[in-house]
Amino acid sequence: MKFDEIQIRVRYGETDQMGVVYHGNYALYLEMGRIEWLRNMGISYKSMEENGVMLPVVSLSINYKKSAVYDDLINVKTQLKKMPSVKIEFEYEITNQHGELLTTAETTLVFLDKNTLKPIKAPQYILDAINN
Repeated sequence: MKFDEIQIRVRYGETDQMGVVYHGNYALYLEMGRIEWLRNMGISYKSMEENGVMLPVVSLSINYKKSAVYDDLINVKTQLKKMPSVKIEFEYEITNQHGELLTTAETTLVFLDKNTLKPIKAPQYILDAINN
């Protein structure tokens, strides 16, 4: 399935006293990867929300293999797990500048109507972008 990769330099404020990335910051890295994956498909999160579609995370699973540390240049690979329906699922791999696997993760998000907050099918323009 389609994937995208971004690089992020670990900032000092994302680490603890030992210089290790605080575990909660990985969810932010995944979000950054997911937003760029959508952007590179031609889909703006902002315009999606302006058009009445919300996409909240309903499931997050992270497996920590090795620590990222201050000033590491990490690579976040975001890959679509399967074609979306009412939900969209992603798989992630985070590696450091040496190619070492740091983290694997999965997220599930659900398409919601912004007004009713009820689940809806993936908008056709998203399906079209994935199929191109």
